[in-house]
Amino acid sequence: MKIVCLSIIFFLFSLAVGAQNLSLDLYVGTSNYRGDLQDQAFLFSQSHLGGGVGLTYRFNDHIYARTSLILGKISGNDNSGSNKNRNLNFTSGITEGNLEVLYLGTPLLVHSFSPYFFVGISVYHFNPYTHDTLANKYYLKPLSTEGEGFLDGVKNYNLTQIGIPFGGGVKLSLSENIDVGVEIGLRKIFTDYLDDVSTNYVDESLLLSNRGAKAVELAYRGDELKGGDLQYPSSGQKRGSPKAKDMYYFTLVSLSYRFGTLNFSKSHSQWSCPKNVL
Repeated sequence: MKIVCLSIIFFLFSLAVGAQNLSLDLYVGTSNYRGDLQDQAFLFSQSHLGGGVGLTYRFNDHIYARTSLILGKISGNDNSGSNKNRNLNFTSGITEGNLEVLYLGTPLLVHSFSPYFFVGISVYHFNPYTHDTLANKYYLKPLSTEGEGFLDGVKNYNLTQIGIPFGGGVKLSLSENIDVGVEIGLRKIFTDYLDDVSTNYVDESLLLSNRGAKAVELAYRGDELKGGDLQYPSSGQKRGSPKAKDMYYFTLVSLSYRFGTLNFSKSHSQWSCPKNVL
């Protein structure tokens, strides 16, 4: 994580040297999650508002680099999934800082429209929580609902981790200084605890003695359903699916303001720029 932070600092220093190729970016859109509590590719009812701010540096007609801070929220609920009897749910804020490389298919300053792809590295923070039947809020990590931290072989998960953002979109140049874009960015992550659900149920008495009654209450919530199973599942019974890691993603609209002045003329739906500027 230190390497990522140092890389971002070095990138920002490089931007100051060549400000004429620098753009300020604003983002707004939605954030989503896919995992044990939401197994569909996209569910609009569980989308949340997301957005952020960033800087982009243009190296040449095709290669750009950018860094951004993105904020969002994700959630999942068994009432919309394939395991309704488990009756679990979670919500978490997402705070992400990233450093990415973009490849534009066509020069944006020559053609006013261009598709692009990107990949990079990110540091993100999450903290899943839920509410009990009395609407009291509880963060789930301290409850160790699957025995994290006290069960042999089950380690605590970190709330701040590294991910790999990747995706694509399209950019449209409105003027010599203003671009707009739309993109979908997926996040490859290396934890299955984004939703606090991953492996198996821990023994009820063991969970009770180590984390208390609230942990038992929120580890299995099928007994809250009308006609649900009132019995806590036996130790080792499947609670999640550890083979398929969780993920989150953003669908964002961007507005970019390019610093400096680029002289151009529009002819046959193309931008042309003096060579000494580029």
